[in-house]
Amino acid sequence: MKILFLDQSGKPGGAELCLIDIAKPYRDSCLVGLFADGTFRDLLEQQQIPVQVLTTQSLAIRKESSLVQGLGSIGQLIPLIARVVKTASKYDLIYANTQKALVVGALASFFSRRPLVYHLHDILSTEHFSSTNLRLAVTLANRFASLVIANSQAAKAAFVAAGGKPEIIEVVYNGFASEKYLAEESSLNHLRQNLGLDGQFVVGHFSRLSPWKGQHILLEALAHCPDDVTAILVGDALFGEQDYVEHLHKQVAKLGLEQRVRFLGFRSDIVSLMTACDLIAHTSTAPEPFGRVIVEAMLCGKPVVAAEAGGAIELVETGKTGWLVTPGNPQQLAEVITTCRQQPEYVATIAKESQRQASQRFNLTNINQQINQLLGNLYSALPCNELQQADKSPPF
Repeated sequence: MKILFLDQSGKPGGAELCLIDIAKPYRDSCLVGLFADGTFRDLLEQQQIPVQVLTTQSLAIRKESSLVQGLGSIGQLIPLIARVVKTASKYDLIYANTQKALVVGALASFFSRRPLVYHLHDILSTEHFSSTNLRLAVTLANRFASLVIANSQAAKAAFVAAGGKPEIIEVVYNGFASEKYLAEESSLNHLRQNLGLDGQFVVGHFSRLSPWKGQHILLEALAHCPDDVTAILVGDALFGEQDYVEHLHKQVAKLGLEQRVRFLGFRSDIVSLMTACDLIAHTSTAPEPFGRVIVEAMLCGKPVVAAEAGGAIELVETGKTGWLVTPGNPQQLAEVITTCRQQPEYVATIAKESQRQASQRFNLTNINQQINQLLGNLYSALPCNELQQADKSPPF
């Protein structure tokens, strides 16, 4: 089975990291086509996954785009679609990993007569998308996709609520290689010293700096916590959200938290930083489709407090594998943080149980087998043609 994967981004986000894990077993017979160049291409190449940048022109379509703006980008799409159609002729199916990839992949699927798989990494609602883009995604998926893979029950429910066909969508959680989330204790002590965190109870927040990711909620909660509670914010602004970063710095100054908040920007040593924390906070104000950071924290053996919405509800059980709090409620968040600081043995028990469950529920090999079975079922159901006479053996 030869697969043409499509992704819109040149930068590695959650959907892109997931794609690396999915594509790796197929690297001898696949191609990842990108709509932008960047560090994501480097990561694919490091894993020996074939990759090609299909266009050098940034697509103007945004999540908040209107119909007029969308129509204005058609001129950009035509050359890209033509190139994808030509490339797809060498592959058995098209696998769209993002919404822009769905737009291009759907039309390329029609013209190349290749089946389309859409991996849904989003909550399709007006909280995240314009009504135009929402209708477009659902219409294209219903009309052209043979299979939609959602990364949570929450993502599936939103798809169906928006008009998506329930019979074409399956839920497969993101997979993780648990051995990647182990860090040496000696290096952690050195890291905490370098960051000036010795003697502090450290709450980590790992996400791009964006209003809906809710870093301001954590800062407000911090003001209600004991003085030895410190927060590290790992990530920076994307997509023109620099004003929010300035707002966060002003909030820190207003609350008198200058000595208790560290802005670390984008970092590559995420596992070490997570493991150096005492607690990981997830504070999104709108539902997350999955919550990759939550599972990563669990695999690092760290307790998690998360906003009770979207996919997070499927990942965390309060009092057993972490804590869920009302989105946008800093007081509840502060209460959980204070409890974790005051009851380390109880918290350690919860962290250990969450690590055990996460390593089982989100085991990468098992997740990839689920995807391989879905793709295999789709592939075997296709009418026989010359391409399907190729090797049908699974990559596992």
